[in-house]
Amino acid sequence: MKKFERAKFIMEHLEMTYPNTPIPLNHKSIFELLIAVLLSAQCTDERVNKVTPHLFRLAKRPDEMQGVKREHIYKIIRPCGLAPKKSEAISTLSKILVEQYNSEVPSNFKDLESLPGVGHKTASVVMSQGFGYPAFPVDTHIHRLAQRWGLTKGKNVVQTERDLKNVFPENAWNKLHLQIIFYGREFCTARGCDGTVCTICKTCYPKRKKPKKVNK
Repeated sequence: MKKFERAKFIMEHLEMTYPNTPIPLNHKSIFELLIAVLLSAQCTDERVNKVTPHLFRLAKRPDEMQGVKREHIYKIIRPCGLAPKKSEAISTLSKILVEQYNSEVPSNFKDLESLPGVGHKTASVVMSQGFGYPAFPVDTHIHRLAQRWGLTKGKNVVQTERDLKNVFPENAWNKLHLQIIFYGREFCTARGCDGTVCTICKTCYPKRKKPKKVNK
């Protein structure tokens, strides 16, 4: 199979497997989505969804969040890990949103990535899931699957994102991002599939006998 053939099969198989792609992180506003994505760094979505109701019950908007003591935020989000840095980021970015953006989350990459605790991946998720802007957020899991499926030889998520954008149509990026995440959690897991087990791996590389090593 050539790369474009693999990409075509992958899109069709994922669409058949996951025709609906609900956003994994619970939220009721773009601000809540931004905070939830920030908290999801090195943490499961399931755990984030258990923590955010307590946080958002306390403060739903930037103007409310800026008034919450950092220590209080820390205590609530502690189960998500990296709580010192995350609580500081949440407190500081809330103040910035109030003072510089009229309490609105900016709808462009440059301003989003200037906020404390917001990297390119977080900004990409907010742009795609919050604003509907075509983006292809790539985390370590998508990076791993893209290599297993022969869609990239990227040594980092930046190169992998670029390669995925080149191989898939722009109007499919937002949904594909979620479909790949769902598939990776259910079928092509880090331990359950080594590049020779799941349907996509076996179809794309039927002659592959040894585990696929990936660039971290």
